Amino acid sequence: MRLSIKITTGAAALFIVAVLLAPMPSFHEPLSTVVEASDGSLLGARVASDGQWRFPAPDSVPGKYVTALINYEDRWFRWHPGINPVAIFRALKDNLAAGEIVSGGSTITMQVARMARHNPERTYAGKVIEMLSALKLELFRSKKTILKLYAANAPYGGNTMGLEAASWRYTGRNPWDMTWAEAAALAVLPNAPSLVYPGKNSIRFKKKRDTLLHTLYERGIIDSLTYSLATEEPLPDAAGTMPAIAPHLVSWFALTHPGERIKTTIDPLLQKNVTAI
Repeated sequence: MRLSIKITTGAAALFIVAVLLAPMPSFHEPLSTVVEASDGSLLGARVASDGQWRFPAPDSVPGKYVTALINYEDRWFRWHPGINPVAIFRALKDNLAAGEIVSGGSTITMQVARMARHNPERTYAGKVIEMLSALKLELFRSKKTILKLYAANAPYGGNTMGLEAASWRYTGRNPWDMTWAEAAALAVLPNAPSLVYPGKNSIRFKKKRDTLLHTLYERGIIDSLTYSLATEEPLPDAAGTMPAIAPHLVSWFALTHPGERIKTTIDPLLQKNVTAI
C-alpha cells in the first residue's frame, strides 16, 4: 500500500515537472500596421513584413464569434484544464481503427499550442507536447487570454491570419458587427483553411457553416427565425481589399510605427467627405 502511494506520488510529481518544463505557447510573428479612426473603425492597414495579414491582438473577442467557436471546436472549453480526456480517447480510438492520424481531439487551448509551433506535421509526440503546453497555458493564463490568442493567430486561408483581418477581408466589416451567419462561417474556417475558405469549395463551406448554425439552434443559443435567416445569408465572398479611407496617413504610420495599432482622432465620415471632394 505504501509502495503504491509512493509510485502514484512520484508519477504525479513527474507529470507536474513535465507540464512546467513544456514550452509556453507564444507568438512573435510580424504584425500588420493598423490605423483606426476616433470611433474605432478601420481607416486602413498594411500587410506585415512577412506578407501576412495579421492584426495586433485586440483587447477582446466578439461574443457571437466566441459562442460559435466554442460550440464548433470545443464545447467544454470553459471547464476543462486545457485537454479533454474524453475527446483524446475518442480520437485515439479513431486513429487506431484507421491506421493513421485522422483525428486530433484537440481543445482550443491545444490548437493555440499547435499554432505557436507553426502547425507542424501531426505526430503522437507532437500531440503530447501540445497537451503539456496546453496544460501549462491554462495554468498561467486566463480563458479570455487563450481565446484572444486563438482569434489573433488562427489561419483563415491564403495570407490571412486572425479573426480581425479575416473579417475585414471577407466581410468588409468590423468583427464586432458580424451576423450569426458570419460568426459561424469564420468559426469553421480555421478547421481546414487550405480546403475551405471564401471563394473555394462553397458547397462544403456552406454545409459546415449551416451545420454549426443548426447546433446553435438546437442548443437554444439562437431562435428559429434567426437560424432560418442565417442559413439564407450568402457566404462571405473571396478576400477583398482593406479599407483605404486615409491611405497617406496609413502609409506614414507603416513607415514610422510598423506592426502597431494606432488610434487617431480622425472623424471617418468627415474624412470620407474630404476625400470625395
